[in-house]
Amino acid sequence: MEESKTTAESVSTTSLIAPGATVFVSSFCVMAIELVAARIIARDLGSSLYTWTAVIGIVLAGISLGNYLGGKIADRFSARKTLAPLFAVSSAACILVVLLNNFAGEWDWLWKLSWPARVFTHVFLVFMLPSTLLGTISPLVAKMSLDKALPAGRTVGTIYAWGAAGSIAGTFAAGFWLIAAMGTIAILWTIGGILLLMGIFYSTRLWPFGIWAIIFLCAMAVGMSRIGFCQAAGVALFLRESPDPRIIYRDQTPYCYVYVKRLSEKPDSRTFVQDKLVHSKIVMGNITDLQYSYSKIYAAVTSKLSAGKEKLSVLVIGGGGYVLPRYVEKIWPGSLIEVAEIDPGVTKAAIRAFGLEPNTTIKTYTMDARNYVDQLLQQKRTTGDRKLYDFIYGDAFTDYSVPYHLLTKEFNDKISAILTDDGIYMLTLIDIYDYGEFLGSVANTLRQTFPTVYILTESRMPKWARNTFVVVASKRQLNLPALISTTLQDLQLWCSSSSDMDYLREKSHGIVLTDYYAPVENLLAPVVRQSSKETLASGYIDRAERLSMLGKLDESIAAYKKALQFKPELTVAIYDNLGVIYLRNKDYTNAVEVLTKAVEFNQKTARSRSIPHVHYNLAIALQNLKREQQASDELLKAVQGFQENIKEHPSSAALYEDLGSTLLMLSKFDDAAKAFQQAIALNPDNLSNYVNLVKTLEFQQRYDEAISVWQKAIDYMQQTGRSEDATEMRSYLEILQSKKQTSLPKEN
Repeated sequence: MEESKTTAESVSTTSLIAPGATVFVSSFCVMAIELVAARIIARDLGSSLYTWTAVIGIVLAGISLGNYLGGKIADRFSARKTLAPLFAVSSAACILVVLLNNFAGEWDWLWKLSWPARVFTHVFLVFMLPSTLLGTISPLVAKMSLDKALPAGRTVGTIYAWGAAGSIAGTFAAGFWLIAAMGTIAILWTIGGILLLMGIFYSTRLWPFGIWAIIFLCAMAVGMSRIGFCQAAGVALFLRESPDPRIIYRDQTPYCYVYVKRLSEKPDSRTFVQDKLVHSKIVMGNITDLQYSYSKIYAAVTSKLSAGKEKLSVLVIGGGGYVLPRYVEKIWPGSLIEVAEIDPGVTKAAIRAFGLEPNTTIKTYTMDARNYVDQLLQQKRTTGDRKLYDFIYGDAFTDYSVPYHLLTKEFNDKISAILTDDGIYMLTLIDIYDYGEFLGSVANTLRQTFPTVYILTESRMPKWARNTFVVVASKRQLNLPALISTTLQDLQLWCSSSSDMDYLREKSHGIVLTDYYAPVENLLAPVVRQSSKETLASGYIDRAERLSMLGKLDESIAAYKKALQFKPELTVAIYDNLGVIYLRNKDYTNAVEVLTKAVEFNQKTARSRSIPHVHYNLAIALQNLKREQQASDELLKAVQGFQENIKEHPSSAALYEDLGSTLLMLSKFDDAAKAFQQAIALNPDNLSNYVNLVKTLEFQQRYDEAISVWQKAIDYMQQTGRSEDATEMRSYLEILQSKKQTSLPKEN
């Protein structure tokens, strides 16, 4: 009897291998999809408590609904025969995830919802169906096993155990390996293929699955292949994102989606983006030309408070594009510069596409900043060694994903312990001053540790707009407004007063962030709501720019006008772009109308850096309408604007080129020539600057100087390997020499 019992147990165990493996695979797939979901939506919605809550809740809801439906299906139909079509439909749902996610990111009506509702709806639309379908598998497999008269308790327990094991394996495999190794979209296609194979395994009629397999492979080809016609078909079918030729590097790291976009060729200007946030901007080869105001504030405060030190000891929390540490490396050579960057993919991207030298003196510690600080304090306790920093910069905070453990009083106390007595702690935050809950809470918390806390930002930004703030904390008393008043004259700054700090304390209800209470996502809710609109506006602007480059001007205008609905603070820049489109169409009346609106909006709000371009373009439109005096007035305003921008960005060749072109239209040839000469000095690779300078000299019949400039340009092109350009330029050199001869006075 014991032998019979053992044999029965052996038979039942063997009989459960296929059902167990089936549940293992389906559970593996659903958990992999859950982790992929959080990464896919991060590009549109960021990575925050809201997104993770929505993903986990909706996937669990889908599984629960699937379990219920699977049980009802199992009671009405043959379990084995039903599994095959369910797996086939599940594989189709994986394709639908790619398609719906590309759609959902551009659906206007979603952005009109509150932020939690926006996140929930996006995740629901994209991931509810595959979660539900995969949730039906387990009840069907359990029913199929019970139909074989296997022991009920052991059968159900085994099926649950296999399902749990698959969920665990899917979680670890996707989180620790697959996402970094394959990328999110490739994982979805792979899961779709696995589910299709499972359907074939359970199918009694193979020909429908053969047809679906062909369709699936074709869809996979257009969704993943690098072949040109496949890429075009994939974009048309919404199976892949529209390609952006400006993106020169991208990677799916263990922590985020990172890419580098080239904004212009000459100068080579690039942005560094993590998930949806532009973290850094740089002009390649010119690290001292800081592009963002918060970077300039960091640099100015560091310069003013470093007390003439030749070398500094600094720690940067969050590497990003490594702009700040590289700036310190350049200005204070030989300094101790350390970066705590948790994501190795971010550092890799900075090296590959953002100018960070592999052999830099900057030391990067690939770990969480709090762990690194704890390590330093532990080292001090065990060995007595003290590593103290003159400056610590917190550059790891966004509006969607805030590592709250780097903002608490407990962490601030640790920061204080590794600062010198006159050390400075600065961190960058994003908030809206009029709401101020997050900014105020951070300031309240810092004041528990540091006696002096100031907040700095650009004064041109309206208080109702999403803005970047630099919070400065010191262990000693200092009058920061007086110290920086002569340092940042060209960057108009707002520095918090005692009344401002009282206002923010009231707005934040006196909240102090601790390791046990740090509701940063709730405090940032107003910012996230506004930021969501900005994200959509940016998408419309990108689309408008691409359409404009393709010559689809009417569609481009429509996209720009949609962007205005979501981000009114971009009104000046958008109207300027619209004006350029109308100028291309020679529709000067409409050009004047939209450019005038840009000027009027700029007068009502703070000064926009793009307003000089508006005046310049408006002058062109007015000239074509024969309104010469008004055109001249606009050109003078453009000159003034470009000169003010040059004060903020003195190493910008593009600004000098714009200034020179404007002065040329005003017939101020000498000043124009000086501007073009400066543009060439800053960017000798740009041939248009040589052309502009030579044309300017020609207007004045200064042919000797023009010939000299053009010859130097030819020599430079030859030296830098641009021999074709040099050859073409020689023909114009002959023209210049001929013009010189003709201009000489004839002898009697």
